[in-house]
Amino acid sequence: MAEAGARGRLLRWPRVLLFGDSITEYSFQENGWGAYLAERLVRKCDVVNRGISGYNTRWAKLILPRLITESTSADSIAAVTIFFGANDSALKELNPKQHVPLEEYAANLRSMVQYLKSVDITADRIILITPPPLQESAWEKACLAKGDKLNRCNATTGQYAQACVQVARECGTDVLDLWTLMQKNQDFSSYLSDGLHLSTKGNSFLAAQLWSRLENKLSSLPSLLPYWRDVDHMNPEASLL
Repeated sequence: MAEAGARGRLLRWPRVLLFGDSITEYSFQENGWGAYLAERLVRKCDVVNRGISGYNTRWAKLILPRLITESTSADSIAAVTIFFGANDSALKELNPKQHVPLEEYAANLRSMVQYLKSVDITADRIILITPPPLQESAWEKACLAKGDKLNRCNATTGQYAQACVQVARECGTDVLDLWTLMQKNQDFSSYLSDGLHLSTKGNSFLAAQLWSRLENKLSSLPSLLPYWRDVDHMNPEASLL
């Protein structure tokens, strides 16, 4: 009976939830920033990809309470990234389906942070990420290839990035201002694969920037289960149950 009871004790890994649009959805591809985090946190956390291509904050705020509910143990969430804006900032006249007005974008981000706080996920575990800069000539080629006009512009994306930074400041969360950081290198086009989504170099850049913010939050988490040399092979139950 004791053995059955011990077997019934579920091993739970804390979770890092990546919530965003296609730039998050694609982050588990080879050399992706999400895959980098997962590798760094193996044996400590499950990195959960909840990126949904094409989505904006208007839709995201409806989904978030279905990803993390009131019954979710807040202790099981080690960190949450909220990474939207690349679609919200699409130009209304050319892409009305994805476009979200600037003030509503900020309100939606604020609403998502407030929801997380309401289910006891503290501000120090939340990281907002701004959209990256837009390389217009490359993205225009991608649009033309689909029979569309250029439907985004970098200056507009920058306004959304600034709004994201402001919401983080108001709400007391961490923020990764990707739009500004990537443009410190004057030719930022190498960070982007098609003018909008991240290249291998862009993924590496985001991974390093994000890890520098997550490392302090997660470094104290223990490695789950003992190192194999430390398992008592004569009595493994003593080490593992």
